[in-house]
Order: sequence, then C-alpha cells, then structure tokens
Amino acid sequence: MARGTARRRADERGRAGDKGHAGQRSGQRSEPRGRERGGDVVRAQVDGGAAALVPDPDRPHAWSLLLDGAPQSYVDLADPTHLGFEYQRRLGHVVDLLAPPGRPVQVLHLGGGALTLARYTAATRPRSIQQAVEVDEALTRLVREHLPLEPGRRIRVRSGDARAALRKLPEAWADLVIADVFGGARTPAHLTSVEFLHEVRRVLRPAGWYAANIVDGAPLRHLRAQIATAAAVFPQRCLLADPAVLRGRRFGNGVLLAAADELPVAELTRRTAGDPHPGRVEAGLSLDAFTAGAAVVTDATATASPPPPEGTFG
Repeated sequence: MARGTARRRADERGRAGDKGHAGQRSGQRSEPRGRERGGDVVRAQVDGGAAALVPDPDRPHAWSLLLDGAPQSYVDLADPTHLGFEYQRRLGHVVDLLAPPGRPVQVLHLGGGALTLARYTAATRPRSIQQAVEVDEALTRLVREHLPLEPGRRIRVRSGDARAALRKLPEAWADLVIADVFGGARTPAHLTSVEFLHEVRRVLRPAGWYAANIVDGAPLRHLRAQIATAAAVFPQRCLLADPAVLRGRRFGNGVLLAAADELPVAELTRRTAGDPHPGRVEAGLSLDAFTAGAAVVTDATATASPPPPEGTFG
C-alpha cells in the first residue's frame, strides 16, 4: 500500500485541479458511507477519516488517495507500473530485484490503501499470488468501486488488523512482506516491535525479504529505532531514503529492506540514485553508524511513529 509522506511534486498533483478521467466502475458494489462527489474528486467518509480520490491533471487515468489530507496512495489505472511517489518507486526497485524479471512471487502487503504495489507486482510479475491486509473496510470498498483491479489479478484483499492477519499465515508463505500501514499518518505502535518482526520472519521464506515504509523527521529517533529493531531479527539490512531525510532536514519516508541473506545493495544504490528525485542507500558500516545507540523496540516500549509536522501536506 502506499501511505505516508509524498514528494512535493506528487503532493501538488494530489491537491490540484478538477480534471481527470474517472476509473471504470466494476458492477454494483456496496456504497461507502457518506460518499459524495465534488467536481471530479470522489469523497467519502471511511473508518479512518475523510478520504478523497483526486484525479491527476497530467495523467488522465491516475488518482491520488488522500486521507484527512495526507497522501496515502497514487495509482495510474492505465499504467500500474507508473509509481508516482518516490518511496513507492523505491519499493518498486525492491519488487524488481526480488527474483529474476517476470518470475511470479508471493507477496504479503500489510496495509492495502489503493493497492499501488500490488498492482505493480501483478503487472511486472504476472501470475504472482498476493494478499493485502487493510483494516479500513469502507476504504477498501471505495477503492474497489472507483479504482478496480484488472480481471485475473491474483490479489486477495483481507479485512483486519495487520498483525492479527500475519499470525494466521503459515510459516514460509511469502517471498516478500511489505509493511505500509498507517493510522492517519502514523504507523501503529504494535507494528513497530521486535515481536512483530519475529512474526514477519516466520512468514517469510528463507530467502525472503521484508520491506517497510517508515516516516520520520529530526532527530530521527523512530527511524533509527526501527533499524535497530530489524537488526535483532534480520542479519542483512539497508535503508533507501532521500538525503535530506537522512540528514534530518525534512520529514519524509525511508524504505527499510531486511533479509536473512545478502541484499543487492549495489544495484539498489544505482537505481535509487537514478530516480527522478535521487535517493541514497545506507548499508553495512554506514548504516550501523547511523543506528548507533538506538534501542530495540519491544511490545512493552513500542509507540506509534511521530506525527508529521503541521504544514507537511500543504
């Protein structure tokens, strides 16, 4: 799912204009409560707050999903390989490098939203089997109605809490687990602990990867603690982020990637540096130095990720 802070370019698209082309409807669906239209913007009151699907004036089939004004997802129905937010592009690099190109994989998405990365995986790796867990049933209905999946995609969306759903999955089910769960603009505390990551590792295959979208700002205590917590479970780790975020100059996203076996750090570095908004990859000694002094988070000490500063979303 695509939630969290977006780059300014994508954020401006999400707030702009009333142009665009509505997504094709897929038959009769139950109505999200409080649904209404304002121009071409689709608005609905969902479990997590006020949702809005805002058309991109530059791409006729593309939409941004906002929740209480915070960008959550960006989807182009005509081109699901187009990832509009920079952190989504970094997660796309992870999907691309997970296995040889085109090979089907099994992916668990903790956090559904508009299913951006699930759509990307289905388009780039046909026949992949995917499950997405989304706690907000009204949001899922809104997305299904206005941003329907293409027929034949093997994407199952389950309703419920991400950690509870994780416990129900069999051992070694997933090649990749992506955690992109936000209540509003904050990651719930129970999805930040070492106990949670032990459940993630149980569900991963031996060569599987764990990727998490983490938001933070100066002094980056939450981001450092999440990397330290991952180090208690996964021998290999790297962090993909904007240099300004890593220096604490702005609130933003970091993508943590962790695994039992070696990660393709050099190729991730090359691809991240080539993004429209170039990012940096920290790994090995540099990541250890970045994390130095951070304590492992447990269920007893876990807190939600910090709220974005006022004005982050314009």
